Amino acid sequence: MKIIVDAFGGDNAPLEILKGCAEAVAEYGVQILLTGREAEIRRVAEEQGIPLDGMEIADAPDVITMEDAPGEVVKSKSNSSMAVGLRLLAEGKGDAFASAGNSGSLVVGSSLIVRRIRGVKRVAFAPVMPKNDGFFMLIDGGANVDCRPEMLQQFGVMGALYMEKVMGVKNPRVGLANVGTEDHKGGELQHEAFRLLKNTSVHFVGNIEARDIPDDACDVVVADGFTGNVILKLYEGVALTLMGKIKGIFSKNLKTKLAAALVLKDLAALKKQLDYNEYGGAPIMGTAKPVFKIHGSAKAKTVKNALRLTKAYVEEDVIGEISGSLREFVPAAE
Repeated sequence: MKIIVDAFGGDNAPLEILKGCAEAVAEYGVQILLTGREAEIRRVAEEQGIPLDGMEIADAPDVITMEDAPGEVVKSKSNSSMAVGLRLLAEGKGDAFASAGNSGSLVVGSSLIVRRIRGVKRVAFAPVMPKNDGFFMLIDGGANVDCRPEMLQQFGVMGALYMEKVMGVKNPRVGLANVGTEDHKGGELQHEAFRLLKNTSVHFVGNIEARDIPDDACDVVVADGFTGNVILKLYEGVALTLMGKIKGIFSKNLKTKLAAALVLKDLAALKKQLDYNEYGGAPIMGTAKPVFKIHGSAKAKTVKNALRLTKAYVEEDVIGEISGSLREFVPAAE
C-alpha cells in the first residue's frame, strides 16, 4: 500500500512528518510518497538520521500556510505540497493522501481535485475524539458551516460506516446534536434532519445534548459544521484546562506531590484517554478516494497513528462501502 503524505503540512513539518512516516514504514509496512521540497526533505532526513527507506519524493516547490485562503490550493498554490499530493491521489499514484496542513484548503482541494463519491452532497471533517468509555466521531467538525438536512443524513451514514469498518464499533449509535433530547427540539434544520435520519438503516438514537457527548451518548455525533466546530473546540479546550488544573493541584506542595506519586499511573492513563493525538486526526468523509487530515500540531507519534488509521481506511474499503451502501441507507439518494 502506498500512502501519499504532505511533508510540509502542519506546525512541525517537515521533521516530525518525516519521523512519523519512517516509523509507519517500519511498523506497518506501508510505502510512502512524500510531496514537498525534495532538497529540504533530504537535508532534514540526513541531518536527523531519518531513514528514507520505503519512501519516494515528489518535488513540490510551494507550501500552503495557515494564512492562505482555502481556494488558493487550486489557484496560486496549485504547485504546493498539498495540491500535488491530492493530484497524485486523483491520478491513482497512491492509495490515500494524508496532510497536517490547512484544514480549509484540504477540504476544498479534496472536493475539487479528488472529487466526491457519487451521490454525496458535501465532504465532511470527521474527527474521532475520546469519551468516558472509548471514542466517538464528530461529523461535521467544521467543513460546512451551512448545511441542508439531507447533508446531515449522509453524514450519519458515512460516520456509521467508518466507525464500524475502521474503528471496530459494532452497530454504531448515531445521534443528532441538538438543544434537547425530545423529538420536537431544535430548528427547521434539526427537525428535518431528525426525520431523515430516522428513515435510514443506521442505529439512530435521536437527539442528544452536548453535555451528554462525553458520557457515551452515542458513537457518531451528527451536526452542521458550525455547531460541530464549536463542540470540537470547546471539547478540546475543556480537556486541556482540566488536565492543567489537575496538574496544578498535584504540584501545589510536598503533600500533594507525594499524593501524585501514588496515583501517577492512573493520571498517565487519564491523560492518554483524553489525548486526541491518540487518534491521529480525522478522515475527510465523502471523498472519492481516502483523504486523512492529521492534527496540525502533530508530532511523530501522531503522524504514525494517523497513517495507521489511513491504512485501515484503505484496507476496509470504506469508500466502496459508502458508495455501494448510500442508496440502501439513504432512500433520498435515489
